[in-house]
Amino acid sequence: MPNILIVETRPDFSFVHTIRSHGWSDLLPFELDEENQRLSYVFTDGISLKPVSAVISGDGGKLKIETSGGDIDNGKLLRDVRHILRLDDNMDEFYGVIRNDTSLDWVSTSNAGRLLRSPNVFEDLVKTLCTTNCSWGATKKMVANLVDKLGEPASDGKRAFPTPEALAKMPVEFFRDEIRAGYRSAYFAEMAGSIASGDLEPEAWLHSEMPSVELRKEIKRIKGFGDYAADNLLKLLGRYDGLALDSWLRAGFYKKHNKEK
Repeated sequence: MPNILIVETRPDFSFVHTIRSHGWSDLLPFELDEENQRLSYVFTDGISLKPVSAVISGDGGKLKIETSGGDIDNGKLLRDVRHILRLDDNMDEFYGVIRNDTSLDWVSTSNAGRLLRSPNVFEDLVKTLCTTNCSWGATKKMVANLVDKLGEPASDGKRAFPTPEALAKMPVEFFRDEIRAGYRSAYFAEMAGSIASGDLEPEAWLHSEMPSVELRKEIKRIKGFGDYAADNLLKLLGRYDGLALDSWLRAGFYKKHNKEK
């Protein structure tokens, strides 16, 4: 028997624009059904024996969350959905800033501007590291390998994103040979070990009162995190001080805005 939850959304929320806001919807355990505009994810609650797959759809100011094949803490599930879709973000200030910019007025009229993120900072850390100095195809492959080889299975065979503890048990060679992580292999092992042991607590960054410039420095202490990676993670933490300009974005911007130059 499927479990269905209904969540009301803010008037300024667009489900479609949020799930298509950037490439995270292309990385497991997210799966985007573009034809039907539905987002799937494999959720965990730390209590149930198995992860649970959920399908999220949005229409008419409401979200429908449908799970099947297992039990899950509905309260935790709802908190995770609110988190990944940024349902509680207040966009008034942002929309006010861009109101008089004709090139950006579509953002506010379309209720766009929210960035999809993972249910926890650890997953966003790992995925961000997978985007550095490589093609998008390589990023997808590394993330898929991590999920397929270390993630716990749901009843439908899909797998959740692995925990820090699961990564911390693996030697550097595993990340190099099985995940195909290249130079990131040692970084994965060290970061996961630090989080699993409690020496590094990235989830605390979500509510930190630290100024963004200081938090950026703290993120950059993690091996593999330079300016782009730190700024990308800051956006997923709700801090938009930096632009996270990678080579793909720079090239795309130049192509779009410098056609006659």
